[in-house]
Amino acid sequence: MAKNLIIVESPSKAKTIKKYLGSNYTVKSSVGHIIDLPKSTLGVDLENDFKPKYITVRGKSKILKEIKDAAKGASKILLATDLDREGEAIAWHLSNALGLKEDALSRIVFNEITESAIKAAVKSPRKIDQSLVDAQQARRVLDRIVGYKLSPLLWKKIKKGLSAGRVQSVTVQLIIDREKEIESFIEEEYWDIEGKFCKQDKKCLTSQLFKYQGNKLKLIEGKTTQEHIDQIKKNEAIVSSIKVKDKKNNPKPPFITSTLQQKAANVLNYTSKRTMQIAQELYEGIDLGKGNGGLVGLITYMRTDSTRISPTAKEETKDFIKSVYGEEYIPAKTRLYKISNKAQDAHEAIRPTSINRTPKDLKPLLTKDQFKLYKLIWERFLASEMPSAIYDQMTVEIKVGEYLFKTIGSKLKFKGYLIVGTDKEEGDNLLPEIKEGESLSIESILGNQHFTQPPQRYTEATLIKKLESLGIGRPSTYSSIMDTIIKRGYVAREKKILYSTELGRLVLELLNGYFQNVINVKFTSKLEHELDLVADGKREWKKIIRDFYGPFESILEKAEVEIAKIVLEKPLDEVTDIICEKCGRNMVIKNGRFGKFLACPGFPECRNTKVLVEKIGVPCPNCDGEVVVKRTKSGRVFYGCSNYPECNTSFWSKPIDEKCPECGDILLDKGKIIACSSCKYKREKIEQGEE
Repeated sequence: MAKNLIIVESPSKAKTIKKYLGSNYTVKSSVGHIIDLPKSTLGVDLENDFKPKYITVRGKSKILKEIKDAAKGASKILLATDLDREGEAIAWHLSNALGLKEDALSRIVFNEITESAIKAAVKSPRKIDQSLVDAQQARRVLDRIVGYKLSPLLWKKIKKGLSAGRVQSVTVQLIIDREKEIESFIEEEYWDIEGKFCKQDKKCLTSQLFKYQGNKLKLIEGKTTQEHIDQIKKNEAIVSSIKVKDKKNNPKPPFITSTLQQKAANVLNYTSKRTMQIAQELYEGIDLGKGNGGLVGLITYMRTDSTRISPTAKEETKDFIKSVYGEEYIPAKTRLYKISNKAQDAHEAIRPTSINRTPKDLKPLLTKDQFKLYKLIWERFLASEMPSAIYDQMTVEIKVGEYLFKTIGSKLKFKGYLIVGTDKEEGDNLLPEIKEGESLSIESILGNQHFTQPPQRYTEATLIKKLESLGIGRPSTYSSIMDTIIKRGYVAREKKILYSTELGRLVLELLNGYFQNVINVKFTSKLEHELDLVADGKREWKKIIRDFYGPFESILEKAEVEIAKIVLEKPLDEVTDIICEKCGRNMVIKNGRFGKFLACPGFPECRNTKVLVEKIGVPCPNCDGEVVVKRTKSGRVFYGCSNYPECNTSFWSKPIDEKCPECGDILLDKGKIIACSSCKYKREKIEQGEE
């Protein structure tokens, strides 16, 4: 008897699905893309309206033959690849390879790998969604054109083996821009005033100065602050206002791809790549043993930007909350979370396939990493279906002459979702019993000095959040973006912090010189929106490529001519007077992942390399050495003394051979300004050629 054939992407998913469908079904895996653009050539026919030239992926011929053989005797063929654009494209390629009819009802999708979801999907096959396929084709072709056309320019100008990417280059630019903001940042002083006021029974409260003469008071130096403090002390303190109200603290929505990656980075210290690998394992199926159902998919599909939850899951969770925590922990109204207008609401948020599988029960059956991520997802989802935490909040205003102080006290009244333990409870800040019009003694009035802080460097978590807010990339791309820019050496990661490397800056400097209209945030975000319209069937995908390629080709031709001239006029590798001690040749300066280094031009016969000491013509301010360019292990540039470790003088910004006119210390080049390394002196930088 002929069997039904189901084709999925991964072998582990195939095992889980096979368990639910029984002996009438054969389940095969394509192991990802089985047909794609070739790696060795552009693979896009520019003369024939950008027609992609698809081939069988190298090493996949045997897998494709096995699938074709299984399809020959099958009574029905169902394509169960992932339910995103990439999965739709894989299903389309398989459909073409197997010769299925264009209108065949061969595509099935499911948001979770559970028995009910799989059996429901098998009963409701649909046609392949050509709009989703076209959106994937458009992205693939755009990225291929940009990558394959720009990379040779980088080889000519910088070094061989480099590559450029449409989205990755914009991401690196964001990191570079943040670095420049930090380099040019000058801290500014500011002050606040804090008062301690006491009742007759010696019970006290601390309060911040809120307003002076009805307006906010900006204090920028200590002398003025002290004058205000002296004036405050001359007056009587009276409680002018007391307001008491309930304050609600709402739970966060269930995870989507970006928020899961951010939370896992912050709490578990996972990279986005690691997070997605573990989530994939939880989604495709974990062997819980025969007594627990064998292979079971524990979470819903992990590539999503929707916070929607199915009614069935909501009902099951409601019953769980009632039985474990009680009726009071069921919200009065069903929680609905706002879905971004950029979201593809095709499937649900990331949640456990069953809330009844608690992390505690599954802990012995999961790896350490699987348990940690599952616990994060389970707790976040459960909390999202619970009521708000409620605090008793008291706001007290104290009038001292023309000065108004304000303080807020609170006490947790009802735990709500906090009972799950996903977020820390705010500590009770209890104020003494107090009445309006009550007179208080002034125990102390203190001025506190502060300094403004530069913007923080990106971590993977904050960078993903930034990309998402700008509309750049999609849930399926964030992990690969992070992985690619670090692997290419354009970005370095030190203790979760992302820094641009010298190589990254060189590459972006070249790209910005010619392709600023293409490699920028606004254009990339607009292109993402266009791809979404293709996925919705509102745009024709090749028109997007045509509109892009016309201007891009013109810029490309100009850049190729100009860069060819530069290369002819000046050799790529600068020859030095340093002799290679192994073969006698003059060593040359090359650009590597972590900046410049000396190498023998006789490679591969001679592989001698040396560290290049880059002098900047500035003496060390603390010894007889000189300041040279140095790099951290991950490639981040800094400036340090040549006499290290005897002298550990170092700077993140480039020193200049000039002393500060106010304190005599060394001055630093911070991009747009020159600033002192010690005091507050700064001035605008005058570029060469300016009057």
